[in-house]
Amino acid sequence: MGRELADAFPESRRVFEEVDEALGEKLSDVIWNGPEDQLTLTANAQPALMAVSLAAMRALEARGFDLGASADFVAGHSLGEYSALAAAGSLSVADAARLLRIRGDAMQAAVAPGEGAMAAILGLDHETLQSVCAEAGQGGVCQIANDNGGGQIVISGTKASVERAMEAAQAAGAKRAIALSVSAPFHSMLMQPAAEKMREALSTATLVSPRVPLVANVLASAISDPEEIRAHLVEQVTGQVRWRESMTYLADGGVDLLLEVGSGKVLSGLAKRIDSRLSAVSVGKPADIEPAIARLA
Repeated sequence: MGRELADAFPESRRVFEEVDEALGEKLSDVIWNGPEDQLTLTANAQPALMAVSLAAMRALEARGFDLGASADFVAGHSLGEYSALAAAGSLSVADAARLLRIRGDAMQAAVAPGEGAMAAILGLDHETLQSVCAEAGQGGVCQIANDNGGGQIVISGTKASVERAMEAAQAAGAKRAIALSVSAPFHSMLMQPAAEKMREALSTATLVSPRVPLVANVLASAISDPEEIRAHLVEQVTGQVRWRESMTYLADGGVDLLLEVGSGKVLSGLAKRIDSRLSAVSVGKPADIEPAIARLA
C-alpha cells in the first residue's frame, strides 16, 4: 500500500519518512510489505492510512495541484479527518501520525476484547434505526456510529445490545444486518476513555486554521477555527460520523466534484449513491495523478 507512490515521487516518499521519524519506527516497511495482521492493528492502520493519503496528496502537489486554490472544503471519514487536516495544513504530518497512534492505542484499550461489537445495517432509514438502537441499548450501549449513506448505516455498542439491534432492524425491514470484524466498538460511548486520552493529546498539539474549511464528521458542516476543530476531534471518538449529511452539505453548497485521495475508492462510490449531483475522482496510485490533474484543470 503506497509503495508505488513512494517509488514514483520523492515528495511521497518523504511523507513515509516523516511518519517513520515521528513514530520512531519503520511503519513504512509494514505499510509496504506487511504482514497484514500487523498492518490491520488499529494502532498501525490509522497512521498508515493517513500516510498513504498524504503521499497521494504530495504527488498531486508535485504536478501542480494547489488545494487552497482549487478546493472549497476538505473532509475525512473518521480517522480520515486527520488526513484532511494535514492536507489542508492545519496539522503537520508528524503530529497527525503521533495523534493517530495515540488514538489507535486508546481505542483498542478502551473496551476489553469481546465486550463490544459493530454491525452494518443495510436498507433501513436513519430515523427507524435510531429508534431500534434506543430500544436495543437498554441495559447496555447501542448507537449509530457511521451514517455512511447509500443505504448503509453502521451501529456500535455492547455485544448483546448490537445483536438485539441486528435482529430488530431486520424485523423493521432492513435488507441485511452484517456483524463486522472489528477490534473495538468505535464511535460509541464505550470509547469515552479513548476520548479523554485524545482530549489530553490534542490539548498540546499544534493546530492552525486549515487553508480551506473542514466539514466535520460530528457536525456535517464546515469549521475553520482551530479550537473548534480540536473540540470536535475529541467528540468524534464517541460521536456519529455523519457522512451522508456531510456529502449533502457539500452538494447543497455547490460542490459537484470530489477528489478522494488515498487508499481505495469506497468514499467515491458512496458519494455518488448519496447525491447524484456529486461526481468523484480517486487518487491512490501514480497512474491516477495525471487523469486527476486533467479533470481538475
